[in-house]
Amino acid sequence: MIGVRPPEDVPLRTRAGYALGSLVTGAFGTVPGLLLLPYLTNTLGVAAGLAGLLVLLPKAWDVLFNPVAGRLSDRRGDRRPFLLGAGLVLGVLFALIFAGPFGTRAAAGPYVAVAFFAAATAFALFQVPYLAMAAELTDGYAARTRLMTGRIAVLAVAILISGALAPLIVEQAGGGLAGHRWSGGFVGALIVVGTLGVFVGTRGARSRAPEQTEPNLRTQLRVTAASGPFRVLLLCFVIQAAGSATMLAGVQYFADHIIGRPGAATVLFAAFVGPALLVMPLWTRVGARFGKRRGLIAASLLFALGSLLLAFTSAAPPLVLYLITAVVGVGYAGEQVFAMAMLPDCISAETERTGRRQAGVFTGVWTAGETLGLALGPGLYALVLQLFGYVSSSTGEAAPQPDGARLGVLLGFTLLPALLMAAPTVLLRRYPDERPVL
Repeated sequence: MIGVRPPEDVPLRTRAGYALGSLVTGAFGTVPGLLLLPYLTNTLGVAAGLAGLLVLLPKAWDVLFNPVAGRLSDRRGDRRPFLLGAGLVLGVLFALIFAGPFGTRAAAGPYVAVAFFAAATAFALFQVPYLAMAAELTDGYAARTRLMTGRIAVLAVAILISGALAPLIVEQAGGGLAGHRWSGGFVGALIVVGTLGVFVGTRGARSRAPEQTEPNLRTQLRVTAASGPFRVLLLCFVIQAAGSATMLAGVQYFADHIIGRPGAATVLFAAFVGPALLVMPLWTRVGARFGKRRGLIAASLLFALGSLLLAFTSAAPPLVLYLITAVVGVGYAGEQVFAMAMLPDCISAETERTGRRQAGVFTGVWTAGETLGLALGPGLYALVLQLFGYVSSSTGEAAPQPDGARLGVLLGFTLLPALLMAAPTVLLRRYPDERPVL
C-alpha cells in the first residue's frame, strides 16, 4: 500500500488556483499535437516524414532536460517563481512558433524547429515544478484525487478551448500563414492567463515538502529508479501518452479524409474533450469505491474500446462517429485523473522513506516520459502516413488522397491508439494494490 493516509483536503482557493495552471499545460500539450504537423505538411509543404521528425526532436530534448528542471526546482524550494517566469516566456515563444517570416520553404522547417525547441524548454521549467506541487500541497490519499480532479477538469476546459478554437481561428483568419499566426497569438495569450492564475492562486499555500534535498541529481535519479511502483506507472503512462497523442495528431486528417465535412475537426475534438467535464465526478467515485489502479485500467480499456469502434464504423453518419468519440473522451478523462493522482502517491512514499525533497526530480522524470510519449504520437502518425503514401501540400488545404493513404489515416487514428492505450494496462498488475480510505 503506498501513500494511504487519513483524508486531508486542500483549501478551495488553493485547489482552484492550482487547477488554473492546467490552462498552460493543456494548451501547450494540445495545440502543437493538433496543428503543428498539418501546419508543416499542408501549409509549409514539408514532407510528412521530415515534419514528424521536426515535431519529435524538440520534445526529445525535453526528455533529457526535464529531470534537470526538476533538480533546479527542488534546490530552489519555492516552485512558484519557476511557474511565473517560465509561463510568461512560454506564452511569447508559442506565438513565435507560428509567426515566422518565411523567406523560402527551406527556411520554414528549421525556423519552426528552433522556435518549438525554445518553447519546449520553457514548458519544462513550468510543467515540472507545477506537477511537483501536487505532492506537496497535501499528504492525504483521497485529497490528491480531489486535487487532480479539479486540475483535470480545468485541463479539459483548456484542451477544449485551445483545441477547438485554435483550428477555428486558423480557418476564420483566412488559413495559411496568416491564420496560423492569429491562432498562435491566441494560444500564447491563454498560456499567460493560466500562468498568472496559478501564481496568484497558490500564494500562501502550505508546502509539506522536507527542507533537505539529495546531494546531487545522480542520487535523486537513483531514488526514482529504485521505486518499483513509480517505474511501472511511468512506463504505462508513457505508452498511453503516445496513444492519446497519436489520436490527437490524426484529428484533422480523420476529419478531412474520413468524415469530409467542413468544421468536422472542431466538432470531433469537442466530442473528445467535452464529456470529460461531465464525468469527472463519476471517475472520482470510481476511485473512491474501487481504488485508483482499477480505475486507471477501466478508463484505459474504455478508451481502447471506443477507438476500435471508430475503426469499424468509419462509414457511419458523422453523428455516430462523434458519439463514439465521446466514449473515447470519457476513457481519456479517467486515464488522466488516475495516473496523475497515483504519481503523488509514489512520490510521497519515497519522500517518507528518504526524508528528503524528491518531488521535482520525480516529476522531471515523469514529464520527460510524458514528453517522449506525446512526441512519439505525432511521429508515429506521420510514419503511418508516410508508409501509406500520404500526399503533402503547400496550399494550406489538404490534398486529395489515394485510397491507400486514406486507409493509413484511419488506422493511425483508431487501431494504433487503441493498442497503445490497452496494452500497457497489463503492467499495472505489478503496481501495489491500494484500498481507498472510505
